[in-house]
Amino acid sequence: MTSAEEYKKEGNAAFVAKDFKRAVELFTNAIQESEEPNHVLYSNRSGAYASLKKFDEALSDATECVKIKADWSKGHNRLGAAHFGLGNLDEAEESYKKALELDATNKAAKDGLEQVQAAQQRRQQPDLGFGQMFQDPNLIEKLKNNPKTAEMMKDPQLVAKVLQFRNNPQLMSQELLKDSRMMTIMAALLGIDLSMDPSDLGGTPKDGGEPATTTSSNEKPVGSSSENSSSVNTNTEAPGKTQTPPEPMEVDLDRENAEKAKAEGNQLYKQRKFDEAIAKYEEAWNLQKDITYLNNRAAAEYEKGDYNSAIKTLNEAVEQGRELRADYKVIAKSFARLGNAYYKLDEVKKAVEYYEKSLTEHRTPDVLNKLRNLEREIKKREAEAYIDPEKAEKARLDGKEYFTKGDWPSAVKAYSEMIMRAPHDARGYSNRAAALSKLMSFPDAIKDCDKAIEIDPSFVRAYIRKATAQIAVQEYSAAIETLDVARTKDAEVNNGSSIREIDQLYVKATQQRFQPANTNESPEETYARAVKDPEVASILQDPVMQSILAQAQQNPAALQEHMKNPEVFKKMQTLIAAGIIRTR
Repeated sequence: MTSAEEYKKEGNAAFVAKDFKRAVELFTNAIQESEEPNHVLYSNRSGAYASLKKFDEALSDATECVKIKADWSKGHNRLGAAHFGLGNLDEAEESYKKALELDATNKAAKDGLEQVQAAQQRRQQPDLGFGQMFQDPNLIEKLKNNPKTAEMMKDPQLVAKVLQFRNNPQLMSQELLKDSRMMTIMAALLGIDLSMDPSDLGGTPKDGGEPATTTSSNEKPVGSSSENSSSVNTNTEAPGKTQTPPEPMEVDLDRENAEKAKAEGNQLYKQRKFDEAIAKYEEAWNLQKDITYLNNRAAAEYEKGDYNSAIKTLNEAVEQGRELRADYKVIAKSFARLGNAYYKLDEVKKAVEYYEKSLTEHRTPDVLNKLRNLEREIKKREAEAYIDPEKAEKARLDGKEYFTKGDWPSAVKAYSEMIMRAPHDARGYSNRAAALSKLMSFPDAIKDCDKAIEIDPSFVRAYIRKATAQIAVQEYSAAIETLDVARTKDAEVNNGSSIREIDQLYVKATQQRFQPANTNESPEETYARAVKDPEVASILQDPVMQSILAQAQQNPAALQEHMKNPEVFKKMQTLIAAGIIRTR
């Protein structure tokens, strides 16, 4: 795959060979392949367009060149040449002056400014009375109808040239000497017949009939065939698009050599020869002040493990970048790499600072992710630094005291301190859940219980407090599930010491779950209400339960045997609570 640098070299060669169309194509390819906007490429293509007399395109590229690197004197040369080609003399003068302001030794800018100012002076000269003549709106039509000029008017370029004199009559005096057709057109407009014998105009022949008007050895007769040419006189200013030559092509040798040194540095970097790569990037920087070279040098210093040197280089890149008005994306990269270097030095606050600066210049997903991950890491570090088991125990006792006194807000605050001091102690979350329940903050209490269970899945007290909060918010099915787990865990770790409390909550949950609004509800109404509950409907639709219920009607003793199955027992309890099965 051809690189931008290779396309650029081919484009330069095409320009030198005066194959300007090919040069435009190659510079366009170079621009497309370039990783970052390159002002030199736009400058070169602007010169190629100008050589093709495509001054609008030349102006567009020159404008882009100056936009990328506003402090590059040569870019303003291109801008001046494009404006000059379009006849925008004031804009051309301004551009050349800007070029000289940036670089007083810029010879191309000096020459260009002199040409522009000379053209401006010629515009201010009298138009010899031609101005009014060319303002006639029927001018072209008259010339087309005149037998002596009708054939000429078939040339669209000549028509365009004649129309151009409306805005700049002074050009006529120049064209009279360059294009014999102009003399014919002027004669037609003035009513003079150039085919007449000179003596008919009052002239006297000399030496055997020679006309009185002669030409010197350095002059050619007006209207001679050798003057019938539209070629450009490079020593004469002409503001029209087809008359002004482009600025000569300038190949930036410093940039060429700097890019070559950078490419060599990249190869050395890939080979992990960091010292040699650093030397090449330094060479590139000394040839051309482009902070990309400093960024690359810093990358090599970073990979080498010399983070302090990388920081020094990157700070220089930012400082120089501001002075050179470098692309904000390149400066953003410098800030991001500063963040990376400070992170390696474990100066995380500094790393955050520079990641944020990078995002201010240019927001990229990679740097944003680094910032967010680092912020989470800092919070984690701070939390870990706060851990202190002794202070956690003191906070727990303080919380217990506040709870006993009924000071629930202070209890919550103390247990929160306990959690921060001992985040892996399930008791802190469970105790805070109890205090939150007293403050009627049941959803938060449930979250704390979940956290306590996550830390210690065998912590029965957390299950009981969670179920209590779930009943309070009328999540009866969820409470029953929580109590089922609590019963199992209690049997495993506490030998069933909390079974009575668990059963009481179970009964409470099941009773309140199916509590009828009307105490005088009929069995039919109870059934209709109960089957609306998804769990009840699922049990009644279970073929196994249907068979058990059918057996129970014929032989109630058989039901006792089935109840020994915990799953069947649970479902039967649900049906009893719902009122589907009534007990005496």
